[in-house]
Amino acid sequence: MGRVVTPVGFGPLRRKEDLRLVRGRGRFVDDIALPGMLHGAILRSPYAHARIVSVDTSAAESHPKVRAVLTGADLAARDMAWMPTASHDVAAVLACEKVHFQGQEVAFVVAEDRYAARDALALIEVEYEPLPAVVDARTALDPDAPLVRDEQPGCTDNHIFDWESGDAAATDAVFAAAEHVSDCDLVYPRVHPAPLETCGIVADADRIEGRLTVHATTQAPHTHRVLYSRIAGVPEHRIRVVAPDIGGGFGNKVAMYPGYLCAVVASTVTGRPVKWVEDRSENLMASSFARDYHMRGEIAATRDGRILAVRVRVLADHGAFNATSQPSRFPAGFFGVFTGSYDLRAAHCRVTGVHTNKAPGGVAYACSFRITEASYLVERLVDVLAHDLGLDPARLRMDNLLRAEQFPHPTPTGWEYDSGDYPATLRLALEIAGYDELRAEQAATRAEYERTGRGRLLGIGLSFFTEAVGAGPRRTMDIMGLGMADGADLRVHPSGGAVLAVSCMSQGQGHETTFAQIIGHELGIPADQVQVVQGDTDRTPFGLGTYGSRSTAVSGAATVVAARRVRERARLVAGAMLEIDPIDLEWVPGRWQVRGDPTAGASLTEIAAAAHSGLELPDGVEGHLDASCVYNPPNLTFPCGAYLCVVEVDPVTGEVRVRRFVAVDDCGVRINPMIVAGQVHRGLADGIGMALMELITFDPDGNHLAASFMDYLLPTSMECPSWELGETVTPSPHHPIGAKGVGESATVGSPAAVVNAVLDAIGVRHADMPLTPAQVWRAVQGRPLRPDLAIR
Repeated sequence: MGRVVTPVGFGPLRRKEDLRLVRGRGRFVDDIALPGMLHGAILRSPYAHARIVSVDTSAAESHPKVRAVLTGADLAARDMAWMPTASHDVAAVLACEKVHFQGQEVAFVVAEDRYAARDALALIEVEYEPLPAVVDARTALDPDAPLVRDEQPGCTDNHIFDWESGDAAATDAVFAAAEHVSDCDLVYPRVHPAPLETCGIVADADRIEGRLTVHATTQAPHTHRVLYSRIAGVPEHRIRVVAPDIGGGFGNKVAMYPGYLCAVVASTVTGRPVKWVEDRSENLMASSFARDYHMRGEIAATRDGRILAVRVRVLADHGAFNATSQPSRFPAGFFGVFTGSYDLRAAHCRVTGVHTNKAPGGVAYACSFRITEASYLVERLVDVLAHDLGLDPARLRMDNLLRAEQFPHPTPTGWEYDSGDYPATLRLALEIAGYDELRAEQAATRAEYERTGRGRLLGIGLSFFTEAVGAGPRRTMDIMGLGMADGADLRVHPSGGAVLAVSCMSQGQGHETTFAQIIGHELGIPADQVQVVQGDTDRTPFGLGTYGSRSTAVSGAATVVAARRVRERARLVAGAMLEIDPIDLEWVPGRWQVRGDPTAGASLTEIAAAAHSGLELPDGVEGHLDASCVYNPPNLTFPCGAYLCVVEVDPVTGEVRVRRFVAVDDCGVRINPMIVAGQVHRGLADGIGMALMELITFDPDGNHLAASFMDYLLPTSMECPSWELGETVTPSPHHPIGAKGVGESATVGSPAAVVNAVLDAIGVRHADMPLTPAQVWRAVQGRPLRPDLAIR
């Protein structure tokens, strides 16, 4: 990265928040202790599917430290047994008549301390009548499949929705006339976001004032306030949601979980603050998952490798309740970008959502609304096509990528990509990696292996992705009827310092630094003179929060617009100060000066002081420099990237070592390259984890088989190489500063590169993630996968 400088505006700048976080001075939900606070614990179902015959809480209630026990019946009496989801479904807060997945919430105990609450769980007696479970989406629609949601009137099967994108007839016509068609069945298995900090809440219901204060681990404080109001019937203006420091989210902290609502009810019942913080197993078993897509893809092409069309059929496992946090009109999220980065004539996909006896959720783990699945699908299809036609995968991609002159580019599925130079991005990745030399080394390695039967096999994997970031334009996107605009309020003090309040919420992305730099760039204020306020509904403007890489693309844009409004106000005040028509002033960083006379002017600090003084201002010009903005993005932004992974595979043991990883990203204008690099590093590690080790799986009875980090494996620095990064920059034409966002790019693009590299090494056309040593070894041997390792 080179020497770190401290710019005013864009450039590498050490994160302001790290001074607090790395010294252990952060304040997280579990650090909050209020006077008289009680502690909650949840009794969870041991069965994936069962009738609840009876619940006896009398022994738990007699525990000397227990202050309340809540059941589904208690909540039903308050008309709070069910809560709305973000996908127009409802989810049980506490199960009443039936449990739908293992780990579902059945009862909530409130006690004087956390240990007593946990101990009292064992005193609750629940009689269950076990039912057959359905855990495989591929059998969920069978006529004899167990019915997951039989509490819904008229429900006769596990079907949730069918959703289509693209032109089916046109796509079929292209396929019918194509010289070549390749196809592939792919599974993107269920994985988990696994934030460092689990979910939690401190709820404080003030009976006297009629107010509810909630400290919660949420990525979307304002959305949660709306939900609390709708469910609990408390007016929004009497609810304050505070999100303090958050130890990672990755989408896991977008959703509303039953523990949150139970804590609110318990605080109301007891009249005391109630804290609930889940443990790691609870987080793995019952909070939002990611992926779980079964996909069949087809790709049509000419014999010489000109890609013509893509056709896809998807079976989406949404678990027991449809609770994905995505725009209402997109049941499969933004999967419509499955056309990837290629110039196609036609495309069509059909996605069917089904219920199973698994935890609900989805759209988590930095998946950017199903784009990770879409990108993986098309990049695997391109490699399969290259394999079938005997073409070099890099050359195949280069020949079919969209060209710079084709932007803005309307895709066959109705999106409009804003900008990009895809060939230049891929070319740079190949140059950094030394692609031709790597292929020569690979050939030599294979020859040696075939001659001696020893050594490791070298694999080279590519992927090229186009992300969709910045949801979303109000004309097409909402969640639960809430538009997806975000706000920014900017206040400039008489001293020239500034306070910016934004509706997005950092979970470790460096917002305090990034947004301060945006203000610095627009107003010429050093970042350390800008305070960024977030995560408090009483102090910040309304907005949908942080997920799907929306922060810079939407809240960042709102910040720019607010700063520019401040700048224009400053021009008027400067005109009064200098006794000159404001039209004769020009802006230079941090200062308005007389056009043609740099010696005559006023700095923003001087102007701010004047704006708060007794200076006589022109009629119609208000004092102060404060401004705000609610930003409705005209379009999504579309970052892109070219990734190249080099692996070494031991064909004897199936062990995979990632030797190199080259990532070239185009995220538009970069505000802080250090933060961008950090985001990319994290996402690349995600990709290695998903490709090689991460998997949530279940036995046929729906028992969760990955409820601890002993079973659910995450990548560490031991599995990661030293990343090699590059960049191209094509500013978004509709974003005020040309930024596109980068938070999810590496997670979207990297799994396909790793899988393509492993399969390239062992010469296998396809195998599903995670490519564990056992999976790789069996693929090398040409043996079928073990049934107990198959994805369910």
